[in-house]
Amino acid sequence: MAAPTADTDVTFAVTAGTLDITAQATADLGSGAPGTTITGQLGTVTVSDTRAAADASWTASVTSTDFTTGATPTASETVLASDVDYWSGPATATTGTGTFTPGQATQGAEQPLNNTTLVTAFTHTGGTGNNNASWNPTLDVNVPLANEAGTYSGTVTHSVA
Repeated sequence: MAAPTADTDVTFAVTAGTLDITAQATADLGSGAPGTTITGQLGTVTVSDTRAAADASWTASVTSTDFTTGATPTASETVLASDVDYWSGPATATTGTGTFTPGQATQGAEQPLNNTTLVTAFTHTGGTGNNNASWNPTLDVNVPLANEAGTYSGTVTHSVA
């Protein structure tokens, strides 16, 4: 005779979501002479918030190293981070609820980068659940008159918290 009931023990896992940021690995801004401004975009930066939080707020920030050329860079082979202006521009894509706000919506609001202080690149306030935002920031490199010819490199770092 068969039993009148049958039980099944069921398990499942709920994983914690994450707050992540991605950016292009490399960017070539082009070239220009000393005393000019070299302008170019870095490529898409994306914040992905899968924390499903009741308050899904976050702030994306940016900082930079100095830009140098040569094996042992001298002052004339260095463009200081503070000579490089950043502007996030408007969002290129967003999903989710809440308010998405660029740190610098227009070029007129650009801010100099710094290798010790974070500059706000983008914010999300309010809303609940998951959200995403993407933007394509621009750098204006103000090349000092005294700088030597060469290919300069440095690192722009975006972070989110």
